[in-house]
Amino acid sequence: MLYDMRTFGLIGFPLSASFSKKFFTEKFQEEKIADCKYELHPIPRANEILDLIEADASLCGLNVTIPHKVSIMAYLTELDDAAEQIGAVNCISIDQSGKKPYLKGHNTDVYGFAESLKPLLKPHHTKALIFGDGGAAQAVKYVLKQLQIPYLSVVRNVQPGTVLYSSVNKEALQDYTLLINTTPLGMFPNLDSFPPIPYQHLTEKHLVYDMVYNPEETLFLTKAKAQGATIKNGLEMLHLQAERSWEIWNS
Repeated sequence: MLYDMRTFGLIGFPLSASFSKKFFTEKFQEEKIADCKYELHPIPRANEILDLIEADASLCGLNVTIPHKVSIMAYLTELDDAAEQIGAVNCISIDQSGKKPYLKGHNTDVYGFAESLKPLLKPHHTKALIFGDGGAAQAVKYVLKQLQIPYLSVVRNVQPGTVLYSSVNKEALQDYTLLINTTPLGMFPNLDSFPPIPYQHLTEKHLVYDMVYNPEETLFLTKAKAQGATIKNGLEMLHLQAERSWEIWNS
């Protein structure tokens, strides 16, 4: 029956090829979930979420992508701890059973990153370098704090509480054995870019994580792998955070 349908979707602008739509459409088919659908909503302004919900009583959950991860928070009823501390939302649960829709914002980047990183951590991974200091970096910091791993943020231009790429030298890399790229360096189509660090000082003790997943192996990862480092891209994180959205929407 049409009115028993549950609708989910992605808001952002612009929306081109969407991992989320492909993921959930295939999930619904493979798991024979007939009463759910997933749609794309390219909305230029975050406040348009209110019109979306008013127009569709079956809307139960949304994923959020750029540029709305921060601005969407003004229209939500509640935030989970991670979203509040990071200052960004990428998943919204929608309860339309009351007089007013109840919108709760979540940050599933935290879950996806933590669960994909933890199996790779060794006792000697005691300090981390985070390349970049944007939204994705805030989720990484949240997880590293939970794991009690001290970190330094490495950036191109001087900002308070960060260091420059030029300070990443042999001594630093002996001390910091977990490296995490949160920048778009190396992402398609800019395949020939990578964080500017002295890769010759990496060893098999290093764990090198790139949030980029297209291509599956960036130059950052290729250069680290050549030095014997353990490497990991952002693809599993993406799958884990999508599954986490599904758990949230069904809890």
